[in-house]
Order: sequence, then structure tokens, then C-alpha cells
Amino acid sequence: MWINKIKINNFRNYEKEKINLGKNINVFYGENAQGKTNIIESIFLCSMGKSFKAQVDKELINFNKEKAIVEIDFEKKDRKGNVKVEISDKKNIYLNEIKLKKLSDLLGNINVVLFTPEDIDILKGSPQKRRKFLNIMISQLRPNYIHILNLYLKTLEQRNNYLKLIKIENKDENLLDIWDEKLVEYGYKIYEYRKEFIEKIKNKIKNIHNNLTENKEEIEIEYICDFKEKDEFLKLLKKRRKLDIIKGFTTKGIHRDDFIIYINDKDVSTYGSQGQNRSAILSLKLSELKVIYDEIGENPILLLDDFMSELDEKRKINFFKNIEDIQVIITCTEKITFENFKFFLYNVSKGKIIEKNEK
Repeated sequence: MWINKIKINNFRNYEKEKINLGKNINVFYGENAQGKTNIIESIFLCSMGKSFKAQVDKELINFNKEKAIVEIDFEKKDRKGNVKVEISDKKNIYLNEIKLKKLSDLLGNINVVLFTPEDIDILKGSPQKRRKFLNIMISQLRPNYIHILNLYLKTLEQRNNYLKLIKIENKDENLLDIWDEKLVEYGYKIYEYRKEFIEKIKNKIKNIHNNLTENKEEIEIEYICDFKEKDEFLKLLKKRRKLDIIKGFTTKGIHRDDFIIYINDKDVSTYGSQGQNRSAILSLKLSELKVIYDEIGENPILLLDDFMSELDEKRKINFFKNIEDIQVIITCTEKITFENFKFFLYNVSKGKIIEKNEK
């Protein structure tokens, strides 16, 4: 899988740009705040239907403009395709010139693995970051997952609102049974998806980490969930009902899921060095890449935003040893070259992109 062309109109700091990409490594370099990350963001937008940075779609529109458009021509081993995203007062997404009614119809057409500087701290950060990692990976491969997740979150919001009404207005707490049953229905499906993909990662991550660390470290991943069976979740909700009413929110459920990575039997987020955390997140992302390959039969596109600055030379070398026949989009502040790989260079300055045609 690879992207042939990106066309951008009034997106972020770009007015009008057309970028032809190579099938291998593409390096976008330039000073900070010139628009490099916006290239990565435009690809992610066409893959997932939303930004990984902006909270509101209108943030993506160039200042004083009314509409932003991003269009990508991509190619898979069995077909070519086109995705166009238009953002104005509302967002419209087109696949091969057909307007999509559901976001799930977009997911899985352009598969990506994203690596940002913030991901370096994903293991030390909040569980929300680790859930986001799972959500992005699973939704690309199981488009129905994001639909079920949204149903769960909507039901959770409704339950939380009613919990507050019970506390403030003394509403009938037995009506919570309606939301409890829906939470269990949606929550257990999400649990099954997450458990499946944690197992897939588990099967990949050991070999990858051994290669990255030259067999010096053992890595394990453990999925943490409040329940393992439907009945268990339902009993848990009922058991904690009084506490939930007092607090005004649902204290247990898949919205609190997490996973832990251990290196040499120690929780890397607590006991791991900075270098071990970096190696662990590299292994996690490469495992994601391998899982996607196993699922769809071809490699996803690897998006590395300001990635090089986070790694020492040895980790960079070991990382690139683990990726072959993959289209890579890299952003960085300094021009970099690759001796043993075909690559393309693009200089980014003030929302303008100049292809350097060096190989």
C-alpha cells in the first residue's frame, strides 16, 4: 500500500500544494512551525476521517478561508483509490468520488501507523493514551468497532447524566437497568475486540523487541479490564451503583481499560529507564504494523512525525532494520539521508514544499 499524490487546499498553513510521493522513504525537513506535521495530519485525516491533533475540524481550515480540502490518491496491490475530505461548516468525505454516509465506510482504505513525539511517553502517560492507541489500530481493521465504541460512549454519557439526576432530583435509580444492559452489550463486544488485538500484539512484540535490543530484554504486555464476562460486568455495575450515584459517574467499565508493558518482569512505566520506554514504544508500534500486515496482506503507511529526534543512533538503525517494503513519511528539522534505502527529500518552508529530487 502506498500514497501516490496528496493535494491540499487551504489546509492549516497551506493554500495550495500538490505532493508526489515515492513508494519508499519520504523525508519532509525544515525549521519548526513551517507545516511539516500538517502533511502527516492530512494523511491521517484521509485515513481516519479526523485529525490526531485538532479538537475541532474548523481548526484545520486556513486562516480567513471558508473551506479546506485534502485529497489523496492511493494504491493497493489489487486496486487504486481516491479519498477526499472537505471541511467547511460540516465535514464531507468522499471515497472514489462517492460521498460517504458513515465514517466506518472510510476506515481501512488507507491503513496507517502513526508515531509522534507524544507517543514516546504513551506508556508513562494516562490510560486514555493507551486506549487511543488501541482504538486507532482496531478501528482500521474492524470498522464496526468504532461504531460500537461510539454507542458505548453515548450510553455512558446518558447513564452519567442520569446518575446526577438521581443524586440531585431523587430520580428512580431502578431506571439505570436500561443503561446498564446497553453498557454491558456494547462493552463486552469492545472487550472482545481489544482482547483479540492485545493477543495479536503479544504474539509479535517479543521477537521485535529481541531484535531491537539484541536479545538483552524480555518484554510482555498485559491487558487490564474490569471484567472478563458479560455477567461479571453487569454484577459490577449493580454492585457499584450507590457509589456511582454519589460520585455522579460510572466508575467501572471498558472506558477505564488499560494495558501494561513489562520489561524483564518490571512495569516499564514505573521502573523502566527512558531508553527502555523508547524501545518498548518502538516495539509496540512495530507490532501494530505487523498485525495490520497479517490482517490485510500488505504493509500500512508509516507516519513518523519528528521521530528521529527522539532516538539515539543505535535505535534508529535497529528500527529501520525492522521495516522493509513500507512507504514511510518522515518529518524532521534537519535534512537526513539513508545510505541503503531509496528516499525522496522535500524541503518545507512557510507552507511551501519543494521537492529536492535527491536519491
